[in-house]
Amino acid sequence: MSLLDRYIARQFFVTFLFSLASFAALFVLINMVENLDRFIDHQIPAGRIAIYYLAGLPQTFLLTTPLSVLLASLFVTGKLSMQSELSALKSAGMSLAHLMRPFLLVSLLITGLNMVNSCWIIPSNYDWSTGFENRYMKESKHDNQGPLHIRESKNRILTVGEIGADFMSARSVSIESFEGPRITSRIDADSLRILPSGKLWVLYNTRSRHFSDAGERLVVNPAADTLNLSLSKNTFRMIDADPDAMTIQQHYQFVREKEQAGLSGLERARVKLQVKIAMPFASLIIVMIGVPLSTKKKRSGLALEASISLLVGLLYLGLQRTLSSVGYDGHINPILAAWLPNLLFIMAGMVLYRTANE
Repeated sequence: MSLLDRYIARQFFVTFLFSLASFAALFVLINMVENLDRFIDHQIPAGRIAIYYLAGLPQTFLLTTPLSVLLASLFVTGKLSMQSELSALKSAGMSLAHLMRPFLLVSLLITGLNMVNSCWIIPSNYDWSTGFENRYMKESKHDNQGPLHIRESKNRILTVGEIGADFMSARSVSIESFEGPRITSRIDADSLRILPSGKLWVLYNTRSRHFSDAGERLVVNPAADTLNLSLSKNTFRMIDADPDAMTIQQHYQFVREKEQAGLSGLERARVKLQVKIAMPFASLIIVMIGVPLSTKKKRSGLALEASISLLVGLLYLGLQRTLSSVGYDGHINPILAAWLPNLLFIMAGMVLYRTANE
């Protein structure tokens, strides 16, 4: 990088850090005002509240980074324009592509940090941030759910009435086997336990029924039957697991095992997996809008730059949330739901770049 590139990159990065800290402080302050009555009602100690907000900072940074990057790029480029430095650079032969280079390099660094944040740091802090909200700030719900049906393999269905607290056992169990639409056998058991190896499942006090054209055959075993099921030993734990608490590797494995088990709710898990990867790229994409946009507004002030930053940044976040919700319901492909905002903003950046270059 040349001396000028380093100067622009330093100004951009310092302004970004200041904007990020400001937006984060604003978000925390608004959240604290909204939840102050809940903290008092639940008599939550001040130390635990402080840990809650500290643990939530990585999530806040991830959400406010697009706003901060856009504001920093608008401010630095606008400052160069207002001080006539941008005109001098253009007269010296500097192209818009060259001007954008230090912005893109710094944004690439921010994207890498946000990728680590999104895929590993935020899930590691889940228990202290979102988990804190679920434990202390939300009304507990007691739903009387019916039996749980899990597709164990292509032609077998596992039904459990109640999962044990250790997630390695269950009560009121049945396993039905099919050949096409016709049921061929059914095993009923009082309880089930998964062996530590995870390869064998033990059923206690079983009643096995085998159906054929000749009739039904019943076999009763008051002891234990051992079966080799294709399900993972984490199957029961995955049912109520929250993908937000998983690292990127755990999340991918969770989706894959849930697909194999035939469990429901895959749309939400798939969308969240893609959002974890797509969201960090917002910084790199947003700066492609900020720099060309600011070069066209040569006399814009800080208030206008901040307004544009908030408008574009909130538009991106709103679009991301809206499409994710549509993806949760299965109306659009999970990959499209997570990446469409990025694609749309890339297209907007390309249009602004071409018009600014003319």
